[in-house]
Amino acid sequence: MALSPQWLDALRARITLSAVIGRSVRLQKAGREFRACCPFHDEKSPSFYVNDAKGFYHCFGCQAHGDAIRWLTDHQGLAFMDAVKELAAEAGLEVPAPDPRAARQAEQRAGLSDVTEAAQNWFEDNLRSADGAEARGYLARRGISDATARAFGFGHAPDSRQALSRALSRFDEALLVEAGMRIAPEDGEKEHYDRFRGRLMLPIHDARGRVIAFGGRTLATDVARNGGGAKYLNSPDTPLFDKGRTLYNLHRAAPAARKAGRMVVVEGYMDVIALAQAGIAEAVAPMGTALTEHQLELLWRQVERPILCFDGDAAGQRAALKAIARALPLLRPGHSLGIVRLPAGLDPDDLIRQQGAGAVAALLAAPQSLADALWRFEHDAAPLSAPEDKAGLKARLLSHVETIQDPDIRALYRRELLERFSAFAFPPRPPRSNQPREWKPGQPRRADAPQRSAPEVTARLQQLARGGARSAFATAVLSGLARHPGEIARHEDALMQLARRDRNVAPAIDALMALSESLDLGGTSPISAPIGLPALPDRNHYAFLHEGNSPDEAREDLAEAVSLLVERPALKAAKAAATARFDHDPEGSIAEQGRLREREMALEERIKRLGRKRAATARQSHSASSAPAGSAHATE
Repeated sequence: MALSPQWLDALRARITLSAVIGRSVRLQKAGREFRACCPFHDEKSPSFYVNDAKGFYHCFGCQAHGDAIRWLTDHQGLAFMDAVKELAAEAGLEVPAPDPRAARQAEQRAGLSDVTEAAQNWFEDNLRSADGAEARGYLARRGISDATARAFGFGHAPDSRQALSRALSRFDEALLVEAGMRIAPEDGEKEHYDRFRGRLMLPIHDARGRVIAFGGRTLATDVARNGGGAKYLNSPDTPLFDKGRTLYNLHRAAPAARKAGRMVVVEGYMDVIALAQAGIAEAVAPMGTALTEHQLELLWRQVERPILCFDGDAAGQRAALKAIARALPLLRPGHSLGIVRLPAGLDPDDLIRQQGAGAVAALLAAPQSLADALWRFEHDAAPLSAPEDKAGLKARLLSHVETIQDPDIRALYRRELLERFSAFAFPPRPPRSNQPREWKPGQPRRADAPQRSAPEVTARLQQLARGGARSAFATAVLSGLARHPGEIARHEDALMQLARRDRNVAPAIDALMALSESLDLGGTSPISAPIGLPALPDRNHYAFLHEGNSPDEAREDLAEAVSLLVERPALKAAKAAATARFDHDPEGSIAEQGRLREREMALEERIKRLGRKRAATARQSHSASSAPAGSAHATE
């Protein structure tokens, strides 16, 4: 019948889904939805939800999903048109007049699953026949037992262009093409031919265990004669199969994951099967591509922290980093990823063969956190010998952090990764020698140069503050270092770089460095907050300028502030260089100046945000400290 999408939408709109499902399933109200124990699989706690506003039901356990029509076909066993007629009668709609051509097309589409099921039976029969000897030999060499081969439905596709067509002759040729089993040449003149030839075959199932597609591994030594040289060949996307929304082995792994409390993601079919044979049944694999957002959501419906276990080669590690990058924007409280890095050059199958199932089990028992893995991947991505290399590491880490949508998780990742970066880039310096070492930005300090005193630090900062708004941020940062002298040596390289670029701050930096060194040599107590420091604008209430703030938070903000302060003159120098190139490359110069202006605006906004954030914190702290006894603030 000619049932247009618009007519079907009108039918669904007139139906109350919970009323239809409630006739055979006891539903409980849960907010704006209804819930029940899933009627499609056995479970003790409800994971089946019905949403009338959206017009669909969904089970978070077995992934059963559909509308009112799907409910009547899948649960009540009605044919599609019978389900439509029943709902139309209930809704008071007239079913459109029949169209023979449309009816035939609908019948063919409904029969795609019949094609894939018939093909699977034929592939399995071939494996057990004389023609399947080579495929059986391959399974034996891979150590796959007969029981495992039967459980996963291994089969064999003969090396013939027309064998499947002859075996499935009861199906129309167009249906075989639509199911992905046959290929229609583009020129339209040559005959159709089988997609899978000379391959070990594996069925791909949906979450309910129905065969929807296939994967085939070539058995030919000359792989070029099979599938254009592809070692592994998957079915194309069809009305039954969407590779970005499918996880191989999910229908088996989901129940196992509920028992084990974890789900493992590996790269390919054979890894899944090797783990299952080793007793780890809760493994799935994407369809030969990077994990998609939909696949990540499928995983999180099973467990809150799936474990990515990709191969130890470079390609596997790149795939893991892509998956991490894809997951970061989707992170939410309680949902993350665990990461397992296999030994270099090994996949799970190799590791089991060489070291036994215990080696894999040990790795899976102690996965890295997502933050640990992100730090390690980016730390190992490039040499880190020069300051520019370290700055690149920081930029890459913060670039990842900015993609996180949840504000609380983004703030926590930013703090943790910046702390790791600071500990790496500014490690504690070894004890200084007993010989005084004078320092002057850009040149050696004379051996007889006098040591600076705390009053001189104050005088230099007051002199800097007289530069007005342009110097306010520099004054605040250097005043923060005076209040936290233990951080001066940690930032010595950055301060030296800043002093070379901006002579206005050089005297204050010189005084700070000298005073820090003299205290180190004398073994005295840390520098106390210098008396008489210049007053700072209200908007510059940074954590490192207030005694009541957490020392850890103050040091973290101070490290970020030093980085921003150093970046300012570097951007100014880059803009001058871009302007100087205008006569030789006007187009490139203008484009570069535009990019640098954007960076400069972003930098200034980060500086303002740092000040605004701490000003708000300071006001909250002041309110709490001034609250009367017995108030909520006082008790907190």
